[in-house]
Amino acid sequence: MIAVWALACYVMAIIVWNAVLKRNIGEALLVGFLVTGLFAGRDIGHVMWHGLVEAMQEEVTFAALAFVFMSYLLSRTPVLDQLLAILNSLLGRVRGGPVYTSTIAAGIFGAIAHVGAAVTAAVGSVTIPWMKRSKVSGELAATVAAGGAGMGVTFPFSSTMFILMGSAGVASMATTDDIVLPLFLGGLWCLGYRMLAAFVMVRRHKIQSMDRADLLPLRTSLSAGWTSLFLFAAIVVPLLLTRGPSGGALGDWVGARMSDAISLITWIPVLLIATVLILGRRHLPRSGPEWWRVLGHAAPQFGVIGVTIVAAFSASNVLGELGLPQQLTDLLAGVDAPLWAMALIVGVLVVGVAIPLTASATMAAIGPVAVSSLVGAGVPPATACVAVLIFASTEGASPPSGAPIYVASGIAGIDPARTFVPLAAYYCVPILLIGAAVATGVLPV
Repeated sequence: MIAVWALACYVMAIIVWNAVLKRNIGEALLVGFLVTGLFAGRDIGHVMWHGLVEAMQEEVTFAALAFVFMSYLLSRTPVLDQLLAILNSLLGRVRGGPVYTSTIAAGIFGAIAHVGAAVTAAVGSVTIPWMKRSKVSGELAATVAAGGAGMGVTFPFSSTMFILMGSAGVASMATTDDIVLPLFLGGLWCLGYRMLAAFVMVRRHKIQSMDRADLLPLRTSLSAGWTSLFLFAAIVVPLLLTRGPSGGALGDWVGARMSDAISLITWIPVLLIATVLILGRRHLPRSGPEWWRVLGHAAPQFGVIGVTIVAAFSASNVLGELGLPQQLTDLLAGVDAPLWAMALIVGVLVVGVAIPLTASATMAAIGPVAVSSLVGAGVPPATACVAVLIFASTEGASPPSGAPIYVASGIAGIDPARTFVPLAAYYCVPILLIGAAVATGVLPV
């Protein structure tokens, strides 16, 4: 069980380096990466180099840095201020309006896009600055945005769902059609909880509505900044090209599956940057030397975010090389416990795997045995599938390796470590308990 011990030491090293020694999260994750590499023994050089190369090729690494740059450009133009003025005209009078809007938008976008980092990036690029404008702290704004990422897994028809249902062990117990409605209901339970969490955060942090003196009539804000609404086009266009009837028709025409050909997490930030360059062109540099100075001022913002993402993914790759998925599968297969205990044990193990891996990789690695374990304890097959998918949906809110955490933190301009505790408290642990409640029948699906 060397990989299981490596995972435990990885998490412990990060906690000690960051929380106890008070070093930044980038250093902590580098230390965690080195610690996992030590478990490879004589193959340490090969395993760590392979893990690093794979991490450098992750498109989330590019996307997170691209969103940092996009946010920096937006701060130099009036485009975002104009968009926020329109949003405040609509919802600024509601206490905690941006927090609730971010949560609902993540649910809607997640049901369409299903990619956790893409959900956080698309929704957070608008709602995080809006929340900060409404005097919500940067860490809380990033927490809300990253906490909504998992809803892409808890609504049909995500790739994670198809990976689970396509496995031989699960396909013999339930079909995809069997879980569509139960998973939709499970997604609604998760969305309902997130709205409750938003309500608690609004009250606990005393988030107020916008000052009436700062609110413009909707007609006035639209007249001054209607062009800022084109920012949403950068999100809508990739969706139309890859999802729904338009995506299907385009795929039939070109002879390819558009969701495979066009990556949302890559193209959304690219189109957002292009849109900002066009809309804010009068306020941006016009010469090479001026752009060089702008890039120089932006560079420090890339440091911790870039190192953190690469180190986190590198460690995840090393743990995969060490055989973490199979070892956890073997561990789970040997457990014999009553239903409530089995639900919690399965949940903890799936969440543990989802810390370094994506939800899709988690389902491929441990999903079938997790479903089989719950079914063996008396859970109906369709319900067991829903519960396991809910467990895996914590990937976006599971510190320290969830990619949406770093996307949200990059947009908010904060140290990602400041979101770890609130993410675990508001999202990771409660969603784990919701999955267990679904498995035991407390929350019907």
